[in-house]
Amino acid sequence: ISPLRRELVHLSRLIAILAVAIGLSFFAIGTAIRVPFWQDFIFAIGIIVAMVPEGLLPTLTLALVLAAQRMAKRNVLIRHLTSVETLGSATVICTDKTGTLTENRMRVRELLVGLERLRANVLAKRPDLAERQRAFFQTAALCHSLHETERRGARVLLGDPMEAALVEMGRAALPDLGSARSVDEISFDADRMRQSVVYEAPGGRVLYCKGAPESLYPLCRHISELGAVRPLDTATRAAIVEAQEDMAERGLRVIAFATRSLPDVCERSTFEQDLVFLGLVGLEDPPRADVPEAIAKCRAAGIKVIMLTGDHPRTATAIAREIGLVQSPDPKVITGAQLQSLSAGELHFAVDAPEIIFARVAADQKMRIVEALKAKQHVVAVTGDGVNDAPALKSAHIGIAMGMTGTDVAKEAADVVLLDDNFTGIVSAIEEGRAVFQNIRKFLTYVLVHNVAELVPYLAFGLFGIPLPLTPIQALSIDMGTDSLTALGLGVERSNPVMMRLPPRQQNERLLNLPVALRAYLFLGVIEAVAAMAAYFFVLRGAGWHLGQSLAPTDPVYLSATTACLSTIIVMQIVNVFLCRSSVRSILSMKLTDNPLIVAGVTLELVLLLLINYSPWGNAILDTSPVPSGLWLFVVPLALGMIALEETRKWLVRRSLPDASNTAI
Repeated sequence: ISPLRRELVHLSRLIAILAVAIGLSFFAIGTAIRVPFWQDFIFAIGIIVAMVPEGLLPTLTLALVLAAQRMAKRNVLIRHLTSVETLGSATVICTDKTGTLTENRMRVRELLVGLERLRANVLAKRPDLAERQRAFFQTAALCHSLHETERRGARVLLGDPMEAALVEMGRAALPDLGSARSVDEISFDADRMRQSVVYEAPGGRVLYCKGAPESLYPLCRHISELGAVRPLDTATRAAIVEAQEDMAERGLRVIAFATRSLPDVCERSTFEQDLVFLGLVGLEDPPRADVPEAIAKCRAAGIKVIMLTGDHPRTATAIAREIGLVQSPDPKVITGAQLQSLSAGELHFAVDAPEIIFARVAADQKMRIVEALKAKQHVVAVTGDGVNDAPALKSAHIGIAMGMTGTDVAKEAADVVLLDDNFTGIVSAIEEGRAVFQNIRKFLTYVLVHNVAELVPYLAFGLFGIPLPLTPIQALSIDMGTDSLTALGLGVERSNPVMMRLPPRQQNERLLNLPVALRAYLFLGVIEAVAAMAAYFFVLRGAGWHLGQSLAPTDPVYLSATTACLSTIIVMQIVNVFLCRSSVRSILSMKLTDNPLIVAGVTLELVLLLLINYSPWGNAILDTSPVPSGLWLFVVPLALGMIALEETRKWLVRRSLPDASNTAI
């Protein structure tokens, strides 16, 4: 069950229990003091109706839908509505590197052909090299799992961008490659970290292999250098490793090539033995331009970002340093092999490191990392695109699949889909999620305030024997009518960028916490209730009514007085919607036109207020009657008084809060 759903269940039960308990308590009190049954019954039902915010769940659902629509415009597709708010409480993001933090546009930058180091851009000037080291470029062009198709008259390679870059390099170096025929393939997997393809050649079968250098080195016995093959000695191996480390230090993704001529009779299990080392390719995948800023936002917001990649540790560290993910000279780096040897306790201790990178990890190891973080009480968001990523996506609080490169299985397991595979979209979604939680509190406060204003008339009716100041149908007209659009307006308030300077909220933080309850029930609610009752008695006193005098339900004076009570609640709620836009910031610091939906809601309230008072069908449906013109002059000072009292409270609160909280909440 999602945190938001759990909170709503808790809130609904709390309000229902409170409403029914208060209703039954006062029904029992009425019975004890011998209040007539039907009067006592109406009194109890009125209290329950007044205490339950009937418009809360529809407003919440619409607010989440509109938030999901805003995220969709930022290329973040929300598959489950409650994930909108869950994103806002994320404390850790476990992200892939390729395509998420980087552009996923692989380009060959550097080569080690035999033992010769050269830049990729000099290949066009070295046709002799392609002929002498033909097997190197044949491996680049032939060892792949791409599919070739035609689009708009051009041949296009579909599949891994890294493989596409290698194939393009190989074909450019060997335009006379010819039509070789593949007869067998040993596919890439995360355990072997290499791929082999067997082709039929005039002299027999030839195996071309590519993969992670550390997976190929143990299989190689010879090296092809300057067109000749010689044994691979210790010094040569050291030179190759040194070249690899140098490429990785500069953030290049390093791929090793090897080959072998297969004998006529050869078991498939022995294909990848006694290989001839051909060289290394260093590919560049530049970081996305906007990722460093997104990482900085996460750091300021107290969100830990952990890179999970299949790349070499040095490559991962170089990219992490370039985007600002790590800043210390010696971040903690754990490889997949090291992760396998860690116990659960050791892993729990390891993830506490301020800066940590997981390199050469397999997709199935993500699940273990996610579980370790969850055990540390983190709210975890994790990205993934492959079939094997599905368990981790399911296990995380927020599973995020890649929309462009992700498999259908990964998307089905995820809560969120990044349509452009960009890490920045995750940060934008977290910012929106934080705003959603604050917005829910805003319209919850707004709704609870008028619930108090509806409750007090029933208490006065039951305890003091006065004519009922507000009928149940009038109370419902506020919940489901006049306040609906303004409450929704509060639910779609724009996210405040300053909110990303605050730490994530605690998992056990309640929607209806003590500050919210005190402000809604005992401060704003009491002010509004006093104003509503004052308006009610203003009309009654003006008509000569005195305490103890009964009024018929159809008496024009009674109808006008209940209308005054209803109208005052509506007027005070018009003021209250602007006060509830922030629990700290002054209404003078916020533009009234920043939220068009609130402006539309206030306009609707004013129109409904006129219809309730001065239209025949409004009078008939809600049992209302036009109020005296002097009431409006009586209500205006009450509304201004509410503003003054709330602004004073906000000023006192601002003095005790840090600057970021002053401008974000």
